[in-house]
Amino acid sequence: MTTFSAKFLNFMIAFVNVILLLFNTSTVKKTAPQINVDELTLTFSDEFDGDSLDTTKWRAHDGGGVRKGGYWSLDQARVEDGNLIITTQYIEDGEKGPDWYTCGLDTAKSHLQTYGYFECRCILPKGQGLWSAFWMTNSNVWKESDDATQGAELDIMESPFWHLGGKAAWKITQNIHYSGYDLKTKYKNVGIFQLDNDPYENYNTYGLLWTPDEYIYYINGYEVARTSYGGISTQPEYMIVSCEVDGGDGSPTFGWSGNIEKNDKATFCAEYKVDYIRAYALP
Repeated sequence: MTTFSAKFLNFMIAFVNVILLLFNTSTVKKTAPQINVDELTLTFSDEFDGDSLDTTKWRAHDGGGVRKGGYWSLDQARVEDGNLIITTQYIEDGEKGPDWYTCGLDTAKSHLQTYGYFECRCILPKGQGLWSAFWMTNSNVWKESDDATQGAELDIMESPFWHLGGKAAWKITQNIHYSGYDLKTKYKNVGIFQLDNDPYENYNTYGLLWTPDEYIYYINGYEVARTSYGGISTQPEYMIVSCEVDGGDGSPTFGWSGNIEKNDKATFCAEYKVDYIRAYALP
């Protein structure tokens, strides 16, 4: 993708997101059904209790390198005080030269699963022009398809709203993609959800119950949405935890999360803190 097309795509995503913020934002209702993990079987867990990243569980997603408006580097991920911490910052002497660096990790070589419940407990990173995410996918997502039965990108949580400021920023979005990307993609915004606490200061949990019939999304254990958009994926998928910079070809641009170039390169440092990531099998 050229930088021009990346700018155009980012603008379109930002435009659509404004419409969605107006018409597809909901609150987390404490009267909604709750997930009961005691009825499920734990199949994967990383509590990040050690002093280094467990590379038997995690690898650099897509091999690292250029990712949208910056670079992914394993150097930006560390384990400290019971958390995985993914740091986003501008590095003058970065391994690919001066640019914005962050990280994406996946379980593609250690844990793939069909159906189940998947959950992340985390504090979101503060900063314009970047967003954290917890999501799932497989290689079939890149192939054009009439339905999503061979695989879908399941965005359990994305956090592009810090630039809105105040309590307006206390939102996350949940999405589904399949059939490739760019103009080929088929996409649904499952919803945008307003939290009742500051997710940039407090831990919250974001989960997905994937069954043969539907996807059920959860925030802090409460159901917020359900969908069977595109048909349910029947193939194993892996988990990804990541932070991304708006832009393309390593060049930052304005997008749905704002523009990271508005931050002070010399002092800006955003941390995505993940307390745990767990997966469960259905009964």
